[in-house]
Order: sequence, then structure tokens, then C-alpha cells
Amino acid sequence: MKMFKTTIICFLLCSLYSYGQSIQDIIDEVDLSELTLTVREFSGEQSTVVDGNTVTILNRQQANNDIAADYLVQKFEALDNIIITDQQFDSNGRNIIATQLGKTNPNNIYLICAHYDTVADYCADDNATGTAAVLEAARILSTQCLDNTIVYALWDEEEIGLNGSFFYANEAFNNGDNILGVLNLDMIGYDGDAPGTSGDNEFDIDVQNFANSVDMMNDIITVLNTYSFDLSVVTVNPGTASSDHSSFWSFNYSAVLLGESWETNDQTPFYHTSADRFSSIDLPYFHELTKLVTAYMATAGGLVNVDNNVTQTTTMLTADQTSASYQWIDCNTGMPISGETNQSFVPNVNGNYAVQVTSGLCTEISDCIIFDTLALEAFSATEIKIFPNPATSHINVELNNVNDTSVTFEVFDVTGKIVLRKKPSITSASINVKALTKGVYFLRVTNSEKTGTYKIVKE
Repeated sequence: MKMFKTTIICFLLCSLYSYGQSIQDIIDEVDLSELTLTVREFSGEQSTVVDGNTVTILNRQQANNDIAADYLVQKFEALDNIIITDQQFDSNGRNIIATQLGKTNPNNIYLICAHYDTVADYCADDNATGTAAVLEAARILSTQCLDNTIVYALWDEEEIGLNGSFFYANEAFNNGDNILGVLNLDMIGYDGDAPGTSGDNEFDIDVQNFANSVDMMNDIITVLNTYSFDLSVVTVNPGTASSDHSSFWSFNYSAVLLGESWETNDQTPFYHTSADRFSSIDLPYFHELTKLVTAYMATAGGLVNVDNNVTQTTTMLTADQTSASYQWIDCNTGMPISGETNQSFVPNVNGNYAVQVTSGLCTEISDCIIFDTLALEAFSATEIKIFPNPATSHINVELNNVNDTSVTFEVFDVTGKIVLRKKPSITSASINVKALTKGVYFLRVTNSEKTGTYKIVKE
């Protein structure tokens, strides 16, 4: 009986990550330590925790890999902005699929996929490496706004006949899904040079003349040539049909296989044996291939340039993205801060803060930023007087019972830009705001001992 279990993972404010906004920034975010940990855990080299239990995933053969599938679900559940489908297609087979809907063209679908089942114990290269790369791409890209839909798919029962991917491709064809490209990763961790040393770093792209598969291959090569990768491509046409991409060729979808270079006889010598261990992985080579495929998926997905970075000063946090909507968030509670919807935010207590930025159809959230710069004692309510507020032409500032005359007055607009600065010789001043446009500003008052930032309004 066909069974689908679908879990929607909401865009939770309490789960926040920050990543770059350009393709190069995306490339730079690919983390070798994340890849290493995933491969070690998924190939049974070290224990991990699944559903609260400490387990060792030593074997992932199709009749014995439910814990491995549960591990993948758990990995996806840690991400935002995706829909998880646990797709059981026969008595043992489970495809684990995460879908990130495109903001502009949700019906334009690109897949990045790998099989996770094995024929023996360990099987680090075949195919914990491909699985880890899919998870790493999902970890990074799920934080980003994309025009098109990306599906992160991990197939079961590849080793006994491509069963999982064929089931999915058949369903997609019958549903009329507009799949524009399928990037299949199968064994991307072995290079014949000694692990960690420089070498040819060749990899294969296998393709046949189905749909726009050749164009897809050329697009990957364009990404390879546009950015700096320590890789050398070997194109294979006609390429092998012995992996999950060929399930999509069966329904005339564009698809390619990317992996280590079987064409030049530079594949792992431990293929389909329990000697396929983590120690045989060339980590720099594996890292480079993961960076390439992540960059390609960001390009195909249509990365939208919403800047979710934040600039921090001693008294203020400012979202770098201009002309957007903002909501500042207390990361300790995961809750929005009432009334804090300007581009800049002036915390009144030290804490951990982030901003949600919405531009057009896209919403992204910054990293949580530790704000602990309020080291100076704050002025008390009796020590400072600001009037009138709102003001039309001048704002008067008076400091009472403050002996230090080394005072600075600074006025910031909501973007964090200083629009006025004054250093009076006494602890009072009249600040001319007549030239400022109407709106909200922030006045920062500082001397050698104390500081304070106050919202002011120009009418």
C-alpha cells in the first residue's frame, strides 16, 4: 500500500541562521566540518543520536535502514522553510524528501539527490558522501530566498534497481510536475591521489541526450568556470545509466550524474565492500565537489539577493538591507519585539537579537547577534532631559548632576546613519533638527562614564 507521511516545518523565529547573499558567499558557506561529521555518523564511524537514542548507523542495506532514514528526517527537521515528505513506496523502501518552494516560480522544480542505501557496512563513499552533500546544500540554501523550487531528495533501494527514484519520477510524470533538472550525486569522495594532497581532482558528469540534459551539464560547467574550484571536469556522453538520474531519463526529464571519475578509472577501489571507510575519503576533493553542486543549485534555483546581514555599533543594530520591512526578534525567546520594526534597533538591555527582513515576496532572518556593548552605565531618568519631543526645529538636551563635560550628542536615522553630531562644551545643548525630514530618529548621548540612546520624532 502506498503511504505518504508529510511534515511541514514552519519558518520558526527561534531557529535562525545567517548566510551570504551572492553565489560566492554561498560557496564560502559550505562547511567541511559539517560534511565530515555527517559522513562519519552516517557511515557508522561514530555514534549519533536519533529520536533521543544513541545509535550507530553501521549498515544501510534496504531491509535494515529505517534508523538511517530517521536520521535523515531529523536532519531536515532542523532546517527552516521546507516541507518534509517521508515517502514509503514499498514494504521496506522510504524516500526522504525535503521541498523548498520557490517564491516566484514554485512550479519550476530542480532536484538535487543521492541514494542513501548500501550493499555492505560503512560505505562512506557509496553513498554517504552524496547524501552529506545534499544535506549540506539544504542546510545552506533553505535559509535563502529562491525564485524556483528545489527538492532535496534522498533515495532508497538504488542498489537493488533504482526503485526509490523510479517511483518518484513516475509519480512526478503522472502529476505533470515541471521538473527542469535533476542533479544526481553518487560517490563524490574518492580521488586516486593520497587524501589531502594536490592532484588532478577530476570528476565525471554523465549525460545522455534526454530533454535538456546536455544543456544542464553545460550550465554546471559554466558555474565551474565562473568561480574558483580546484576541480577538473570529465564529460561523458553517452554516460552511464546505472544510477538514479536514469529514472528521470525514463520519463524524458533533464538529468545528469556527477561523481568521481570512473571514466579515467579513478573510482574508489573499495566499491561495494565494507572497506569503503571514511579514511579513504579525500576531504578537500569532497569539499570542492560539494561547493560546486551547491553553487549550481543556488544558480538554478534563482538566488534572490535579500541581504540579511546586520551592522552593529556600540549602541545600535542596523539591518544592511534597505527599502524593506523589518521585525526585530529576541533570540532568547524566539519572539518578535513589540514596536521594533525600523531598519535600526537600539537595545535597552544586553541580549541576543536578530532581524527578520522582508523584501517583496522574500523573507530572510539574520544571524542572532550577541549585543553586550552596554558596558557604560546608563543615564538615569533624573540625569537627562530631552524636550520637546516630538520637535519641529530644535531639541534641547540637558544633563543634571553630571560633572563630566566631555559629552557627545549624535543623531541617527533609522538606517543607522549619523545625520547630526555635536560636542558641546557644557552639559546642555540645543540641537537644530529643522533640516531633517519628518520621521523617527535616535539620539545618543555619551560621556566618559555613561551613555543613553533615545527615540526622537521630527514633525
